[in-house]
Amino acid sequence: MVSSTPDTTGSNKRINWRWLWLLPVLAVPAFWLGRFRSGPAVAENATTPLPVETQLLERVNTYAVERTYTGEIVARRSSDLGFEQAGTLVDVLVDEGDAIATGTPLARLDTRNLDAQRQQLEAQRRQAQAQFQELQRGPRQEDIAAAAAAVQDLRAQLELARLQQTRREDLYTQGAISLEERDEAAFSADALESRLNQAQSQLNELNAGTRVEQVSAQNAQVDQITASLKNLDVSISKSVIYAPFDGRVSLRLVDEGVVVSPGQPVMRLVEGNALEARIGIPGQMANRIAVGSNQAIEVNGQLFKGQVTALLPELDNATQTVTVVVTLPNDAQPTIGATARLKLQEQQDEIGYWLPTSALVAGERGLWSAYVLDKVDGETVENLHEVSRREVEVLYTESDRAFVRGLLQPGEEIITSGTHRLVPGQLVQN
Repeated sequence: MVSSTPDTTGSNKRINWRWLWLLPVLAVPAFWLGRFRSGPAVAENATTPLPVETQLLERVNTYAVERTYTGEIVARRSSDLGFEQAGTLVDVLVDEGDAIATGTPLARLDTRNLDAQRQQLEAQRRQAQAQFQELQRGPRQEDIAAAAAAVQDLRAQLELARLQQTRREDLYTQGAISLEERDEAAFSADALESRLNQAQSQLNELNAGTRVEQVSAQNAQVDQITASLKNLDVSISKSVIYAPFDGRVSLRLVDEGVVVSPGQPVMRLVEGNALEARIGIPGQMANRIAVGSNQAIEVNGQLFKGQVTALLPELDNATQTVTVVVTLPNDAQPTIGATARLKLQEQQDEIGYWLPTSALVAGERGLWSAYVLDKVDGETVENLHEVSRREVEVLYTESDRAFVRGLLQPGEEIITSGTHRLVPGQLVQN
C-alpha cells in the first residue's frame, strides 16, 4: 500500500543546507549589536579612558582635633558704688554711658551738719592750743615778782608778830595781861608763819616753771581734738563718691533728693579699657595652657589676640571645668556679656589618612568609600588604570578634608575629583 504522505525529509535537509551559508553574514551584525548594547561606559573604557586627578596616600599616626569652648566677655573690674554713711543725695554729677577718669567726683551728699561740727572742733582746738602754749612758756616775770613781794611782806609781818608774842609772854608772866591775850598773840604769829610758807611754795613753783605732766596732759588734749577733726574730715570726704578706676557708668540707680543708707548702691562703674574673656575648659585641656601664652578669642565673628593671665584654681560646680581668664588688648572693645569662643587643638592618637572630601563616595548604611588606582586585569599598563573601591571610616572632618581609616595602603593613589562619574572596574587615565 502506498502512503499518501509527502516525503519531506529529504526536502528539509536540502533547505537547511541551502541557508547555511547565511550564518556568517548574520553573525557579524549580531556581534557588533552586542558590543553597542553593553553600555556607553564599556565602549568608553575600551576606547577613551577618563582622565582623573589623584593624590598619593600617606599614613599618619596622629591627627589634631579642633575644639571650641565658649565663655563670656566681662570687665576686669566692675563696682556698685555707694556711700559709707547715710545722708541726703544732693548732686549726681555723671550720667549713664559717661567715660570717667580715676578720681572724678560722681555724686555728693549734704554735709552742712558736718561742716558745723568741724567749726566747733576748730574752736576747741584753738583754745586747747593756747593753754598748751601758756604751759610751755611757764609763768611770767610779773607773776614771779608779785609772789616774791607777797613772801617778803608776810615775812615782815611774821617778824612783827613774833616780837609781839614775846612781849605778851613777859606781860603775862608779870600778870599784866590775861592768858587769852597771850594766846591770841601766839596764834597770830603761827598763822602768819603758815601764810608765809604757802606764799614761799607758790614762789618756788613759779620759779621752777610748769610741770612736765601738765604740759603733756594739755598736749594730749590738743591731739585728741585734732584726731576728732581728722575723723570728721574723713566723713566729709566720704560724702563724695570718687571714681576708683577709669571706666564707664553703666547704670545710675538713684537721683537727687533721695536719702540713701550706708552701702546702698548709687551707680555701677565698669572698667571699659580692660576686658577679659572667662572661658571654661576641661581640666586635661587646661593643663596644656600656660599662663602668659597668647590665645585667639572669637567674639561675634571677630578675632582678638589675648593673653592668658590666670587659671582659676577651683572647678565650676555645674560644668566641672576650669575657668581660663584671657585679658584682651586695650583697643579691643567687644560688648560686655557677649559670647567668647576659644579654639584649641587636641591631638588624637589614631592611624589613618587625610583625604579631600571630594574623594569620598557615599555608600550604604551611612558608610563611605574611596576610589584608588589599580592594575588593569592584574597587569601594569602604562598610563592606564582600573578603578578599585576601598571602604573607609570617617573619623574627623575639617574644612575641605577628612581623616579616615580603612582598607587603604600607604603609597596608593586616591582619586580626588570626579568620583561621581566612576564605577569600580572602569578604566581611567592619571
